[in-house]
Amino acid sequence: RVPNAGLPRFHDCAFLAAYPFGQVLLSDNAMPVDVTLQAFNPLIPADTERSGIPVAILCFAVTNKTNEYLTASLCGNIQNFIGTDGTDGIPKANRNTFKLENSATPIQGIFMTSNGVERGSEQWGSMALATTATSGITYRTAWASLNWGDSLLDFWDDFASDGLLEKRTTINVDSPIASLAVNLDIAPGDTQTVTFLLTWHFPNRQTWTPTATPITRSRTGDLGNIGAHTDNPNRIGNYYTTRYHDAWDVAIKTAATLPELEATTLAFVRNFCESDLPLVVKEAALYNLSTLRTQTCFRAEDGHFYGWEGCNDKAGSCHGSCTHVWNYEQATAFLFGDLACSMREIEFLHATNDDGLMSFRVNLPLERATAWGLAAADGQMGCIMKLYRDWQLSGNTTLLQKLWPKVRKALAFCWLPGSWDADQDGVMEGCQHNTMDVEYYGPNPQMGLWYLGALRAAEEMAQAMGDRQFANRCQELFVHGSEWLDEHLFNGEYYEHKIQPPLDANAIAPGLRVGMGATNIAEPELQLGDGCLIDQLVGQYMAHICGLGYLVPFDHIRQTLSSIMRYNFLPDLSWHFNHMRTFALNDEAALLMCAYPKGSRPRRPFPYFNEVMTGFEYTAAAHMFYEGMIEEGLQCISAIRTRYDGRKRNPFDEAECGHHYARAMASWSSVLALTGFHYSGITATLQFAATDRFSRVFWSNGYAWGTCQQKPDTNATEVEIIVLYGKLQLQHLIIIGLGSEKYDSVREIEENQSVAFLIKHAEEVE
Repeated sequence: RVPNAGLPRFHDCAFLAAYPFGQVLLSDNAMPVDVTLQAFNPLIPADTERSGIPVAILCFAVTNKTNEYLTASLCGNIQNFIGTDGTDGIPKANRNTFKLENSATPIQGIFMTSNGVERGSEQWGSMALATTATSGITYRTAWASLNWGDSLLDFWDDFASDGLLEKRTTINVDSPIASLAVNLDIAPGDTQTVTFLLTWHFPNRQTWTPTATPITRSRTGDLGNIGAHTDNPNRIGNYYTTRYHDAWDVAIKTAATLPELEATTLAFVRNFCESDLPLVVKEAALYNLSTLRTQTCFRAEDGHFYGWEGCNDKAGSCHGSCTHVWNYEQATAFLFGDLACSMREIEFLHATNDDGLMSFRVNLPLERATAWGLAAADGQMGCIMKLYRDWQLSGNTTLLQKLWPKVRKALAFCWLPGSWDADQDGVMEGCQHNTMDVEYYGPNPQMGLWYLGALRAAEEMAQAMGDRQFANRCQELFVHGSEWLDEHLFNGEYYEHKIQPPLDANAIAPGLRVGMGATNIAEPELQLGDGCLIDQLVGQYMAHICGLGYLVPFDHIRQTLSSIMRYNFLPDLSWHFNHMRTFALNDEAALLMCAYPKGSRPRRPFPYFNEVMTGFEYTAAAHMFYEGMIEEGLQCISAIRTRYDGRKRNPFDEAECGHHYARAMASWSSVLALTGFHYSGITATLQFAATDRFSRVFWSNGYAWGTCQQKPDTNATEVEIIVLYGKLQLQHLIIIGLGSEKYDSVREIEENQSVAFLIKHAEEVE
């Protein structure tokens, strides 16, 4: 009993996509028309406001295939389900109203509200189904209330007879169905279009960590000021609802700017897709951006940006903008810098206590931010590196000044008794909870390189803050830690984990042991041990993105990546045993989480060692690109996208602990690695990798975006930087391997402007 399964359908269909644009092509030999549904909603890098509009835009293009004039009719139907979210709640006294807006851009359609749902409930709000068409419109605010499925029969008989809708009156229907139809007169061979807008407005998002029963309120259909509902301690709201009065207001304002929204979104997608990058890299990067607009992510009413790890079928998966998961992804920072900076403010100003312990899950509302009270070694170190990255991209030293005291404490937390580096030698040996959901005991490359990267980032930020003593301390620890880690953990092929149990549980600082790992810390289980881990070099991956240089010798880095490909990449999983979750199987290829080529696998290694997860695969692949291992990196990404090809799995939903998993947005880092893109707003320096032929690539720093065009000749290369959106501060351009050019002072390149450079080839440039 699937709803509407019995409706007739076109015989032939196809789906074309370049996110966020999707086209459905419909045709049938028995039909005199072909139909193309062109659907999208605005996605404009560096513009969080217009990329967060609660709207689906559906444009239907109907082509007359005959030699005669035809009349066609398109009808949209939606049930007013206000009051239920699919899991909780029920509709009550919902009402649909036809509205006509005679504004500069006229719209008309059905506005959906409720007179019975609790106004303070999470399920209360409004929806609208509207069209920009100005004529040929008929509608229903409700279907006939009939039994035995005859409500649908009545609708079909009515609509199929002449393409027009007759009104129906119903009594005591809590969730009436709205219908909106548009008639089109189409000349022979001509195409006519009609655009529908589906909008929504639900203001009462609740916290993901409720501690009190929400306060109920009187039932009312009033759509007044949502700010009046501040008596619920668990309400955090939705930012988008502060920009609109209700769903009808969304429709009005979106319709007025629709051509511009489409054109700007198309400019982004077209310029990105036309970049000289491998197709599979562009697909992986672009399609995973969809996660930013799924239920994985949201902005609370105060504007702060948060994320689950992913989505379960009926609820979010793993709350709190988990620091160690969100460490990997790069899409947010390089496309929406203000959202990334918002996350840094939450992590340091709200989730870090006075001792420097950063809760790796932030509880909401923010007065409960530190209630989680548990720290992750990789999460905390990664946040320090991410702040350095976001400071550089934004050029916002005021942000660094505001966060620096807590950043200092977050790093110094490593040196407290019983913490990660209590002996202060630049090596993490303590109880290290991490993204494998267990605690490692003893020095290991995964945590060790995150720590080295955090020391380097903190050194640079301390210098900028004039804190030379702290900078010197970070440098000393980095130098010693780097030398020690390379000498003691590198086995000639890759870096190993030296298991080092603590003296006893009392030797572990509070907040470090989460309780998901070893039960016997004298002989801890669930460790990495001698395994070849897929992301053992993740700190170096992040250091390259940040421009912080090598953390350990570069030749050992490359050797390690070669070993990961040799031992972890399986071109066929048919004979691979996996005792945990299955994200790849049968004849599919994948990069395994961990391999034990030395034959010394712990009896019970860390939980996920046999699994496959795309976020980790993208991280390793992008790092291979940084080290010049192009073929190997492409092999890894091609394996992922073959698995998520639209037939086997959803190409817009790379799963891990939940659908639309945040870590998979690490796919954007391959764009950075292959183009050599790096930007510092502090020094106004822009950097790209040299090419040996004409090349045009897309770039974005989170605040502006455009293209870089290189035209190499015998002795010099012409470089043109085009800004297509936003403003770019630029003084110094570096083309890695060729040379650089520098202005006397910083220039601000405006939107739709470009600057040209002629870089003479140096004889030898490292």
